[in-house]
Amino acid sequence: MRKLTVGARRSPLSRAQAQWVGDRLGERWPHLSVEYRFVTTAGDRDPDTPLPGIGGKGLFTEDLERALRDGRIDVAVHSLKDLPVEPSAGLSIAAVPRREDSRDVLVVRPSLVPDVGRADAGKALARLPAGARIGTSSLRRAAQVRARRRDLRAVPIRGNIDTRLRKLEEGGFEALVLAAAGLKRLDLRLPGARILDWLPAPGQGALGLQCRAAEGGASACVQALDDPGARAEVTAERALLAALEGGCRVPIAARAVLRGQDLRLRAAVYDVAGGPPVEDAEEGRAESAAEVGRQLADRMLEAGAADLVERARRLSP
Repeated sequence: MRKLTVGARRSPLSRAQAQWVGDRLGERWPHLSVEYRFVTTAGDRDPDTPLPGIGGKGLFTEDLERALRDGRIDVAVHSLKDLPVEPSAGLSIAAVPRREDSRDVLVVRPSLVPDVGRADAGKALARLPAGARIGTSSLRRAAQVRARRRDLRAVPIRGNIDTRLRKLEEGGFEALVLAAAGLKRLDLRLPGARILDWLPAPGQGALGLQCRAAEGGASACVQALDDPGARAEVTAERALLAALEGGCRVPIAARAVLRGQDLRLRAAVYDVAGGPPVEDAEEGRAESAAEVGRQLADRMLEAGAADLVERARRLSP
């Protein structure tokens, strides 16, 4: 294959991710010509409504999948946490490259915590004033904020990372919760950004490179970027998410860690009504990653997660 068109969303982060993929493909296949096409998705066309309020699945992925099927692009670069777990007809995840930092970070307005550079995230969170507004578009992050301090307000925020940081600087929020992976991929070094020690979203920090399943040329090129460890981790996380039948309206956190061939998956389902979460962990072998996820989900559902999932669907907008 001599030319490959890489597709991604138009946001600065998505462009940076696409460029990273293109650079890695160029390293692996020096004679390959890589072009880029950037697509506006449904989630981008409505930048103000909180994601649960828009409804539906694939808000940031369906338009890219359509471009794949139409032949306008050969590979779609997705943030894997945005890609629905249901199979897409005629398409496959050809590669999961090495995973970036999967954790969340707390970014506090420096004037509120003057020595935030010396405080860890827990201390910075504890020192925020009562009623402080924490900007996040994630139900999971909102639930995790409430679990730490019920007097803080998780307030929906949309937009690119630079837009969110500007709103923080302008006083619209006292703090933000952002993904460490996005900051690193954009090479943003924020004073006072501190790692949070809670579980991330399933698939966070990982990319999914999607191709047409029946077309071997593009898939063969892209498969060279697959990282078996990252794939095993996200396979377990996404299998758990599928078995829990969780979507953007259900606050679910999960992280699998592979050491050698041993895989350990931790997960939590949070109560949108503020009750205690259901938390558990499961271990297994990398080759059984999907089964590890399904087994953990089954046990959590029996332990009360089924009620929390149902409540989230009923109460979420």
